[in-house]
Amino acid sequence: MTSLPAPAPWTDALPEATPPAGMAIYQLPTGTYETRAAFALRGGSFRDKRQFAATAILVTHPFGDFLIDAGFGADVAAHVAMQPRFARAPFQATRTVSQQFDDSGYDRTRLSGVFLTHSHWDHASGLDSLDLPVWMNRGELAYAGSDSDGKVFRAVSPGHEIHEYSFDGPAHLGFPASFDVHGDGSLVLALAGGHTTGSVVAFVTLPSGQRYAFIGDLTWQLDGIHRRVERPWLLRTLADSDPAQVRQGILRSAALTELMQVVPAHDRRAYEGIPLLPGAAR
Repeated sequence: MTSLPAPAPWTDALPEATPPAGMAIYQLPTGTYETRAAFALRGGSFRDKRQFAATAILVTHPFGDFLIDAGFGADVAAHVAMQPRFARAPFQATRTVSQQFDDSGYDRTRLSGVFLTHSHWDHASGLDSLDLPVWMNRGELAYAGSDSDGKVFRAVSPGHEIHEYSFDGPAHLGFPASFDVHGDGSLVLALAGGHTTGSVVAFVTLPSGQRYAFIGDLTWQLDGIHRRVERPWLLRTLADSDPAQVRQGILRSAALTELMQVVPAHDRRAYEGIPLLPGAAR
């Protein structure tokens, strides 16, 4: 397994953040789909089966709660069927985000919207059963509106209010531009690009000081960060809009591993320690 060159660890001061008391995050797992490590990362074994997570994150905040990604939706089977035949994988759906909200008695009026790390089907599927605004940047909106991999997003997004945000903030933890959602550093979106045109990393800082980097699909598995390995050549060609930009994102993320919990979207192990939504049935 050939690793990318090791990046220098991040040694600058961490960005200032003043998260309010009571802010919290929860994971909402909505199912998994199966693939093999050989398809997930360069040098992976064909015998190594991986269960890819489809998990949303709820960030609660006094100024408004947000989801990061939407997980599998009620029509996930139809969304899988919309993929090219080679990309369809056996999947297991559990409870949608919407069902978990109902199970827990969550007050949906608290929700200000959902940020998609990017617009691929396994991040947008759950929009089919959620009534909330979708927040996206211009680059990702253009990608989702025209790329073949935006087909499911285009199917589930009608009826949703679209809020376009801009990266009007400075570079953030090595990424070139940022958007501070609440203005207090607690939830910051940084432009990553590469996997899709406007894909983002969502940085979350809790009142305890615990920090997270939800990196979407810069890598599909933690191995990609810890071993600094890309997707195999064919998958890079098929899945990434700019593989060189993805490579930069992997190294930027790898430089942060001693400072925060780095969470690739599809690695179930990466969510360890993040609580489930209280009362939500599995």
